Amino acid sequence: MTDSPVLSVRNLTTSFRSDGGWKSVVRNVSFDVAAGETVAIVGESGSGKSVTSLSIMRLLAEGSSRIEGNIRLNGRNLLSLSEKEMRGVRGNEVAMIFQEPMTSLNPIFTIGRQISEVLTRHKGMSQAEARAETIRMLERVRIPNAASRFDEYPHQFSGGMRQRVMIAMALASRPKLLIADEPTTALDVTIQGQILELIKSLQEEENMAVLFITHDMGVVAEIADRTVVMFRGDAVEAGPTEEIFHRGEHPYTRALLSAVPKLGSMTGEETPRRFPVVDTATGITTQPAASEHSKVQSSPILEVRNLVTRFPVRSGLFNRQTGSVHAVENVSFDLRQGETLSLVGESGCGKSTTGRSIMRLIEPTSGEIQLDGFNVRNLGTLELQRMRKSIQMIFQDPFSSLNPRMTVGQAIAEPFLKHKMGTTRQARDKTADLLDKVGLSAAVMNRYPHEFSGGQRQRVAIARALSLDPKVIVADESVSALDVSIKAQVCNLLLDLQESLDLAFLFISHDMAVVERVSHRVAVMYLGEIVEIGPRAAVFENPQHPYTKKLMAAVPVPDPARRGIRRGISNDELKSPVRPLDYRPPQRQYREVSAGHLVQVA
Repeated sequence: MTDSPVLSVRNLTTSFRSDGGWKSVVRNVSFDVAAGETVAIVGESGSGKSVTSLSIMRLLAEGSSRIEGNIRLNGRNLLSLSEKEMRGVRGNEVAMIFQEPMTSLNPIFTIGRQISEVLTRHKGMSQAEARAETIRMLERVRIPNAASRFDEYPHQFSGGMRQRVMIAMALASRPKLLIADEPTTALDVTIQGQILELIKSLQEEENMAVLFITHDMGVVAEIADRTVVMFRGDAVEAGPTEEIFHRGEHPYTRALLSAVPKLGSMTGEETPRRFPVVDTATGITTQPAASEHSKVQSSPILEVRNLVTRFPVRSGLFNRQTGSVHAVENVSFDLRQGETLSLVGESGCGKSTTGRSIMRLIEPTSGEIQLDGFNVRNLGTLELQRMRKSIQMIFQDPFSSLNPRMTVGQAIAEPFLKHKMGTTRQARDKTADLLDKVGLSAAVMNRYPHEFSGGQRQRVAIARALSLDPKVIVADESVSALDVSIKAQVCNLLLDLQESLDLAFLFISHDMAVVERVSHRVAVMYLGEIVEIGPRAAVFENPQHPYTKKLMAAVPVPDPARRGIRRGISNDELKSPVRPLDYRPPQRQYREVSAGHLVQVA
């Protein structure tokens, strides 16, 4: 590390035009980033961390934003540069990786062309030179068969591979500073581990300064030399990462650290346990008692046997079926009243398809589904509608699952009225009661979804799912997109509702630390099949299948002492579930490790 910083930010204040005046959203923020150093800016949604990075890059709209202070890159004040000069800096001296690579990559151009453009524009290379250098960069970010993938389009890559493409593009011109804005938030835990490892190794090779923006304290512990904690536009604490973790003084810092779910924290616990409740204003943490809800019924409310769901793959001039996506293959499990069974695995493993197949939002190919007395696969339209009173779904993104033109009161009452369960007055009373149950109030009934935060919208979605008094709720990645403290609140709410209403949850997630906290039983899915299933304690404390062990090993641990540890970068992607038409899946055998703990035999 050198003494003179690559990036020096002093008294950065960013304001947006609002109601005829200026409203500051980032105030007097100062920090440095040296060559070879990683500085993390950490905080929850609305803290101002992403606005800070966009201010440094001068990517905010000029007419409606105002940036004050001093931002120096290798001694040059970026705020004094013209827009033309700034274009020479962006992508050249400073590069940025964004959270969602699919929206950052242009879908109509090949990935090779998009990376080559950086080199022809900033380095003056010929097309042939740029192509050779692009292939070299793709190999550096560990994309297999780089030369053959040069001419492929973004949609032909998985999420993790698209993020690698973004890193290749960002590093193509060998920038002095890399700004990574939540680059792993949308990724599965194993892919996240690969991306973090990749950024660390490339940083060492190039002695690059890295500004890493995140809300995940586990990621901060693994990657950051120093940390800046932001809260409502202010940098409330800054210092070496070890100091922040072990001797953080600000209440908000302590609150952030307390809210991080830690793998292994449930050792010795019999039943699910609520997350600690943190007051971000005072930093005081209340440790809730274990769930009183141990009365899991013995007879299943949901029985799934040999469930298969496949999607046709068509190609050629006549659009003939040439294969099938084996999304769910021979899946069997039971779910009891008052129980939480978690389905875990990476994107593409079939866990969401399983949930949707059970509800017949997707038509299964074969198998049996018994739900609360209904033979689900044999139901006609009217019976199917009646069945859905017994099972409801909470989706990952409440903003896209709530109608923006309906008030939240109308959204919650709609299923109740649609199923003719009562009068408009009764629907209104029920809505008020449900809003109260999920920690909101009847006073918000006439507001629209955009007037709520992400966590509040998810509470509205939960209230809507409860409006038909279901016995089973499928929670499909329902807390994945939430900040850590909001995630804890929503999980606690689900446990409270389970206790008071005797609900059964099919909890679909890739977040192993959250799953450990809320589950009675866990099923691990890989390539459409359950490879391990059993009581939560058995699976987490004695994992048997290699894939289960791999998932757990990839979870970031909020301990800065592990920062020097190298995991080793794997190029493994989840293998393709596409099979030819004549494919016959092998008969799987399971070994019983202990009571109810079954593992697929290789």
